[in-house]
Amino acid sequence: MNTELIGYLAASLTTLSFFPQALKTIRTRDTHAISSGMYATFSVGVALWFAYGVTLGSWPIILANGITFLLAVTILALKIRYG
Repeated sequence: MNTELIGYLAASLTTLSFFPQALKTIRTRDTHAISSGMYATFSVGVALWFAYGVTLGSWPIILANGITFLLAVTILALKIRYG
């Protein structure tokens, strides 16, 4: 199997798995059970993965972590605002 294809498949699955939580949080604004520390740490980690992908020129890493970062930061912002 092509290495790039494996990367795109892995990136798609991990990013898609994050969507239900993000959509639920965005719709309900319920952030009571969400840890702001975890989301802050996660957001920084995802930003670093994004930077790593950029340095490698790896589109699966760039796309997956770019999208996941936007979702995670949105949830973190909602937590700060409504938490």
